Amino acid sequence: MLVYQSIKSRFLGEVESRGIEYDIAKAYLSKTGRYAPDAEIRAWRHSLEAMARVLGRDDIAANAGIAIEFGIPQTSKRIDFLISGIGADGSRNVVIVELKQWSTSRVSEKDGILIANRGGRWETEGPHPSYQAWSYAALLNGFNEAVYDGGIELGPCAYLHNYIADGQVDDARYAPYIDRAPLFLRGKDEQERLAGFIKRHVHKGDDASLLFEIEAGRIRPSKMLADSIVGMLKGNPEFVLVDDQKTVYETCLAMARKASAKHKQVVIVRGGPGTGKSVVAINLLARLTRDGMLSKYVSRNAAPREVYKERLAGHLRKVEIGNLFGGSGSFIDTPPGTFGALIVDEAHRLNLKSGLYGNLGENQIAELIRSADCTIFFVDDDQVVTLADIGTAGPSTRSLTSSAPRSPTSSSHRSSAAADRTVFSPGWTMSLESGRPRTRRSIRPSSTSG
Repeated sequence: MLVYQSIKSRFLGEVESRGIEYDIAKAYLSKTGRYAPDAEIRAWRHSLEAMARVLGRDDIAANAGIAIEFGIPQTSKRIDFLISGIGADGSRNVVIVELKQWSTSRVSEKDGILIANRGGRWETEGPHPSYQAWSYAALLNGFNEAVYDGGIELGPCAYLHNYIADGQVDDARYAPYIDRAPLFLRGKDEQERLAGFIKRHVHKGDDASLLFEIEAGRIRPSKMLADSIVGMLKGNPEFVLVDDQKTVYETCLAMARKASAKHKQVVIVRGGPGTGKSVVAINLLARLTRDGMLSKYVSRNAAPREVYKERLAGHLRKVEIGNLFGGSGSFIDTPPGTFGALIVDEAHRLNLKSGLYGNLGENQIAELIRSADCTIFFVDDDQVVTLADIGTAGPSTRSLTSSAPRSPTSSSHRSSAAADRTVFSPGWTMSLESGRPRTRRSIRPSSTSG
């Protein structure tokens, strides 16, 4: 989603008219259905005036593309400012600019983290602006087909137009991120440096065509990202599928592959502690991602997501795989069928509503099913912890699939178009029923998988 797009010459004219921030606020309301806070409108005015001073020179193409507030799909992140054009070598380039109004900050001992006032009353820890810009580029490189298949090269940077160098924001420990996304600060010399950075990427204008390509780009994982994740699992004994885990894994794959917007699939996998539910879930994420299906590992609590992001990181940084993981409360506004598959671990911990105060959305289970063609729930009824946990697979599962069995020791898959049903039991006992009249094929292990 692009809130604002134009070319440099028109952008400069709109800034000069001193009303561009209100035009952006109107566009933001139209595109998101939400009003921009007054503080954000003021920030747009000051930051866009600063960018206009950098771009208001004849040696930067007048028809270079300009975009403001680009929402990265499947995330809550927005890129502040983008400039598109053609390089001197004919390359198709987009510059990403992370804008900040800060004037002070403090170093944090945590990797890539900086302490600063980010709009509230108090200073808080958060990503360094160069890290932010680089991570946004990594997300587009990993998930936007127009970028990784269309040969669009991204040049991230950060511009803190009120900030005078003080050895904090530009401390040596942030060098790995500043090298990837150069940092530009307050001052005439810094403006010249930023203009030079832009000119290296944008030699000729493109009338914003690359920005439209990115906005229309299909959202799916890149082959490089998918192959990297699969490669990390191979040879790692922690992720090897054994016994019934393999059967469940293959069945879930089959359900996901036959799912569609018209024929949604819901699969419930039940198993007690130590049966390997999470191992199956991570393998499904890796395989479906490799198949080019937009998939996500979902859990209510952040702890399991962080554990598996760390274990999968390998030679990739967490930001490059972080978009494959999400919280169960982040699907309130997700359009129907956005994902090919959602893999919901610890589904017994799902809540009815989302948000810090439990007042957002309608029903997490319904929101997850609506958001994907195939939703796979991994459940252990014996691990329901609080009264707010609604994700049991017993009689209450009727809130999830209308034909769920009443037995508290079974769970079901149901197609929205047919009476197909896949049943998993706590010991990984699996039964398949399909068609009318129903026939049954049972596979029972001699012992529970460890």
